Amino acid sequence: RVWSTGRRCGLKLQFLYFIGINMRASVVMRRCAGRRYKGSFPSLVINSKGYFPQGAFAEAQAEYLEPDTKTVTKLEKQLRDANAGIVAHFYMDAELQGVLGAVDYKHIFTSDSLAMADAAVKMAEEGVDKIIVMGVDFMSENVRAVLDYKGHNHVEVFRLSDSEIGCTLAASAETQGYQAWLNKARTTGNSLHVVYINTSLLTKAAAHDTVPTITCTSSNVVRTILQAFHQIPDLTVWYGPDTHMGHNLVSLFTAMSTLPDEDIRKVHPEHDQATIKSLIPRLQVYPQGTCVVHEMFSSDVVKKLRADYADCNHTAHFEVPGEMFALASEAKLAGKGTVGSTADILNFIKGKIDDAITREGPQKIRVTLGTEAGMTTPIAKSIKAKLAEVGRDDVELEIVFPVSSEAVASDDGLG
Repeated sequence: RVWSTGRRCGLKLQFLYFIGINMRASVVMRRCAGRRYKGSFPSLVINSKGYFPQGAFAEAQAEYLEPDTKTVTKLEKQLRDANAGIVAHFYMDAELQGVLGAVDYKHIFTSDSLAMADAAVKMAEEGVDKIIVMGVDFMSENVRAVLDYKGHNHVEVFRLSDSEIGCTLAASAETQGYQAWLNKARTTGNSLHVVYINTSLLTKAAAHDTVPTITCTSSNVVRTILQAFHQIPDLTVWYGPDTHMGHNLVSLFTAMSTLPDEDIRKVHPEHDQATIKSLIPRLQVYPQGTCVVHEMFSSDVVKKLRADYADCNHTAHFEVPGEMFALASEAKLAGKGTVGSTADILNFIKGKIDDAITREGPQKIRVTLGTEAGMTTPIAKSIKAKLAEVGRDDVELEIVFPVSSEAVASDDGLG
């Protein structure tokens, strides 16, 4: 790989010696195409007193929410001695997130991919000289690039493994098919390629060499695309490689086009019904890019949610299949859901709990988690702490995991 520093030493290939934890996923979710879902989905109830899992899948998520204190103390000491910080993605294994969340050390930050590199820069500005990235390779690359851009070339960036930490979505942008799609964009007048951050630096560089390219995340993709269409007349935007996200964006803009102009301007001040309707045919989506993590939300899952979980708030990441996104979008219009990034989902749930705290009497908020279950740790820890802080023992959150028992496998064969 070619790093912005022009050298490989920015990525020392080691890490988990710091913790002494073997990084293996506690559970692996796989798609169960064609199977019917029986019984209730697993769930995790959270209140000021603790965590109460319902079902084996939820038990796996809850197991590490209260980690071993010796491991926590050991990690804190090793990080301080090494003058190292950690930036981790919400999707990391529950065992690791549980330990990180318990360490009393300011240079640990768990977030979506948008904020990881910015957090690393802040740590460098405060004197940290090593950054450990807990995520897939494109996240390490992004941290390295942003640190260099901000003048922190001396800060070392550590990966989790000496082997490739891949991503199926990133790999889909490294194919001949993706390059052919970009070549088509190049021959189309006034084209802009908007590439999802979940791709390698090599992919981004090769794309920009073919057609003007800017990078987005799930947190800013809507604003990015709307701003581009506003600034450049007759623009065609080519969005890739995430096919689900691209189609969900088209659905979102189609729904927006029916809203009153004043509501549209709350999303972007320079757009109205006419401009939104005009941009939809000029938003091209790459047709062959998916993330296997989000493929679990099949049509059967959504049918069960509609039939048996109508009282729930529904959430969906931009990367989920269209049926799940549509369910959460409908819920959002009714004030009972949200769509967007992992940060959007976390903030929505926090907001629901804040509202419940203002009401008298017992309150129970039920939310389906339409994204990877690694989000459980930051949600559970933040909600438990909030309820304990305000002394509301009669308010609780139930996180519903829309997976079946057949969608859970042990990791014994992963090595």
